[in-house]
Amino acid sequence: MVRHEDRLATEEPLEIRLAWPGRPAERVAVTMRTPGHDFELATGFLYGEGVLGSAEDLRRVAYCTDVALAPEEEFNVVTVELGRPPGRAPAERYAGLSSASSACGVCGTESIEDVLALCRVTGSSRWSRLRVPPAVLLSLPDRLRAEQRVFDSTGGLHAAGLFDELGSPLVVREDIGRHNAVDKVVGARLLAGTSPAAPVLCVSGRIGFEIVQKAVVADVGVLAAVGAPSSLAVHLAGEAGLCTAGFVRDHRYVVYSAAERVGV
Repeated sequence: MVRHEDRLATEEPLEIRLAWPGRPAERVAVTMRTPGHDFELATGFLYGEGVLGSAEDLRRVAYCTDVALAPEEEFNVVTVELGRPPGRAPAERYAGLSSASSACGVCGTESIEDVLALCRVTGSSRWSRLRVPPAVLLSLPDRLRAEQRVFDSTGGLHAAGLFDELGSPLVVREDIGRHNAVDKVVGARLLAGTSPAAPVLCVSGRIGFEIVQKAVVADVGVLAAVGAPSSLAVHLAGEAGLCTAGFVRDHRYVVYSAAERVGV
């Protein structure tokens, strides 16, 4: 038996609070995450849930300075302050929910119809002419992996990245929860004052229903993953017109919806 020190991925809770004029900050969710880019995570999470409509809605994002917080909680509570009331109040979405596992975007939704309404799917033609070359699609997992700094030392983090149609990374983030990683890349774009819409979103894990929800809300053209999609994820992607490609590895991939967006 050999004993040696090992580095582990950090996992801590993050409480997300929301405030707007005339409404004091209140908790809307708690997620387990890898610390870092917390403002992006909170912003992206609220955007994916339809609470935050655009970057223009944001007034301030900050760590909570509540004197009642214990020292170890100081950087585990983030308050997002809006400049106006949200189009959809959190209570309508969460129905009393106060915690979420890995920032699961499906929490509070009743059906695919509810998610499609949340995503405001209107048949936009933004990506009608998008064509991602197969070689570019196949290169994305390696390009995503090359941007993972913490994974190199722990091997325990998921990654998500937004890419242009030529495979150049726009923003890449890591987290112990794959949903959190997606929220972080979306939040990064919003906090930079840019739309999260991008030609491709690549994730290191599987494609679940909630990942598709976040991709559709962000207005992504192609969702690619190293792993497999679920049946409900493919159903939602098909209804929303999102191209999904799974098993993108070992010189192969499988396209499940909107296949015309992958090709030459």
